Amino acid sequence: MKAPTLADVARRAGVSYATADRVVNARGGVADARADRVRQAIADLGYVRNVAAANLSQGRVYRFVFVIPTGTNAFFLHLRMILGAVAPRLRLERTELRIEDVAAFDAPSLVAVLRALALSPPDGIALVGIDSPEVAAAVADLTAAGVAVVTLVSDMPDSARHAYVGIDNCSAGRTAARLMGLAHARGPGRVLPVLGSLSARDHRERLAGFRAILAQDFPQIALLPEFEGRDRAELVEQAVERLFDRGEAISGIYSLGAGNSGLARALARFEGTDRRPVVIVHELTPRTREALGSGNFDVVIDQRPGAEIALALATMRQISDRLPAAPIRPIIPAIIFQDNMPEPEDSALPEAAGLDHTTAPPGRQGGLT
Repeated sequence: MKAPTLADVARRAGVSYATADRVVNARGGVADARADRVRQAIADLGYVRNVAAANLSQGRVYRFVFVIPTGTNAFFLHLRMILGAVAPRLRLERTELRIEDVAAFDAPSLVAVLRALALSPPDGIALVGIDSPEVAAAVADLTAAGVAVVTLVSDMPDSARHAYVGIDNCSAGRTAARLMGLAHARGPGRVLPVLGSLSARDHRERLAGFRAILAQDFPQIALLPEFEGRDRAELVEQAVERLFDRGEAISGIYSLGAGNSGLARALARFEGTDRRPVVIVHELTPRTREALGSGNFDVVIDQRPGAEIALALATMRQISDRLPAAPIRPIIPAIIFQDNMPEPEDSALPEAAGLDHTTAPPGRQGGLT
């Protein structure tokens, strides 16, 4: 049976082809009664808009913006590298990709960037979420203006954002706690959590998951007060060095954010000894790769940034095309030891470069347990 065309819709609704086209492509300028007849005809006939044909006829170019924190955070530097690498191929697919800088953990800075983008709204914006009423208000204004907004890495579930793309951070923290407990052979210990900032939802959720599993299944392990290093390597190095110099008995360190090159330097004093704490960190970057390979770190939990970028692009495109949104499930992170560490060329880049961006992938269920 032949699929219904836009001409069929126009005839069924008793309007011109141009009027039906304006309704289907949401270009406005059609009286409500006529628009309602067109929408009813679409439902009656089961008409499905040909997005590719519409975009080609309109000469449409998608404009997507990634708002990425600045600084020395190796993970965000890696995100920028991936985006720069995939941008030329996306241009061939009529997609322009832009990066906007924003200060890390700085809600006013993020609001300023979002307000500036609203002056000439792109088709989609991917941003690292910050819990702030002002940020939520700026997001609401963008979505009301028809911009596809997705949060990346850290969510804003109480905002008007369309979707979150990333791992289940609470689940990742639970997994880190279980690994830490098993590394202690279910015996006693004292573990130091190092995070960037409690203002970052992803760090709070990782810490909450970590704390919950230690309390539930490994109560013999004491959790020391967390240290906020603002993702700055020198602050992390100084804080950990001070604890070691005071003779603090630390049997494990869980680094929830960045600044891990400073942590590696602080651990250098244990080289060649069996007194080094168990160390679990996030994100496979050149620095954590080196520390994992040398035995300074034990486990890396990597959120697969290439997959995150690919899914964010596909989701923004789907929302921009006004297609039914597929459920976005958390990305499953990789648990990396020295023994299964991928080669650098097998890192996140192919996951982003190889995706068909015309439809959003289904994602994978649930995250870690």
